[in-house]
Amino acid sequence: MTHLENVVLCRESQVSTLQALFGERHHFSFPSIFIYGHTASGKTYVTQTLLKTLELPHVFVNCVECFTLRLLLEQILNKLNHLSSSEDGYSTEITCETFNDFVHLFKQVTKAENLKDQTVYIVLDKAECLRDMEANLLPGFLRLQELADRNVTVIFLSEIVWEKFRPNTGCFEPFVLYFPDYSIGNLQKILSHDHPPEYSADFYAAYINILLGVFYTVCRDLKELRHLAVLNFPKYCEPVVKGEASERDTRKLWRNIEPHLKKAMQTVYLREISSSQWEKLQKDDTDLGQLKGLSAHTHVELPYYSKFILIAAYLASYNPARTDKRFFLKHHGKIKKTNFLKKHEKTSNHLLGPKPFPLDRLLAILYSIVDSRVAPTANIFSQITSLVTLQLLTLVGHDDQLDGPKYKCTVSLDFIRAISRTVNFDIIKYLYDFL
Repeated sequence: MTHLENVVLCRESQVSTLQALFGERHHFSFPSIFIYGHTASGKTYVTQTLLKTLELPHVFVNCVECFTLRLLLEQILNKLNHLSSSEDGYSTEITCETFNDFVHLFKQVTKAENLKDQTVYIVLDKAECLRDMEANLLPGFLRLQELADRNVTVIFLSEIVWEKFRPNTGCFEPFVLYFPDYSIGNLQKILSHDHPPEYSADFYAAYINILLGVFYTVCRDLKELRHLAVLNFPKYCEPVVKGEASERDTRKLWRNIEPHLKKAMQTVYLREISSSQWEKLQKDDTDLGQLKGLSAHTHVELPYYSKFILIAAYLASYNPARTDKRFFLKHHGKIKKTNFLKKHEKTSNHLLGPKPFPLDRLLAILYSIVDSRVAPTANIFSQITSLVTLQLLTLVGHDDQLDGPKYKCTVSLDFIRAISRTVNFDIIKYLYDFL
């Protein structure tokens, strides 16, 4: 248990509760346990570490990966089958389509000698995905111990509360365990535990203290803070490596790292640049704003098709309508630029500003630039409305116009280029001004 305390930090209360629930290997444990808390609060790590350290038979399944009922049930059964047949060295793939079949197959798999007299644990990570599957799945897992008449415990890991799961028809209530967010003291202890062997623990703890002083107000995600700590530590050590300061000269070390932490504040939670790009940026002492489209202020997270809708809107706003055939029709033949250039068109469309376009033209461009066929569903139209709400598009004219709504795209060229890069679309090739 001493080893467990050294590996799992600041979660002593939750570990002792889970150990009490698990009991002895041959005891019947609680049928279902629901563990919830915010992201990066240690739910998955604590559960996995505890089960591995105690060497309890368990299967771990991510519900995001197993997005259909069949995938989920087969993944559980095949992992259990692998556990039971590990001594023989071979196992056959099991197929299962319904929860009723799952219960029968589960009984057969758990008849193995190494699983018969001890509790089997099924851990379902990202359990909120179960709410979108068949209605009988969640109640079935909650009382699997009763249905299968086996010593089994199902552990649900989720970021949302149990009240959001409970079916209207009622179900067996699990044991609910809450993982609170880490306090600043907890984060200090956990992050300081990762100190590199070539530096003293006190030196790394001082660095973590500086890092949390800057980032704790805007970010309390342990994974993100750990990433930032690893990324910026070489810059913090730079004066010590060069011999310009000692490990105890905190004032000089702070002055060296402060501007770089301010730059890092712009990319918290955003993976706009890789770690190698960030390190190169620090070596070159380049201003982050000089990298076009990489600042947090010029980028916004959008759904996949919303990005293409915005790209299509930008093309419709800044390309003349008569050039659509040249850009978006596959078999348009050879059309020279001189054939559709008018003498008075010497001014760039980007200098004149965005022009309004009808909805039909937007959808036509969208269908031609997206590789897969997109049906004109309500989802697409709702995403257009969302872009208007975000003020990335502007609705021109009145809602009661008989000829349909018209829109303008209000984003800048740098912004749309940043969005295009995220979907591997070269927008410059489709802009009339850049021919």
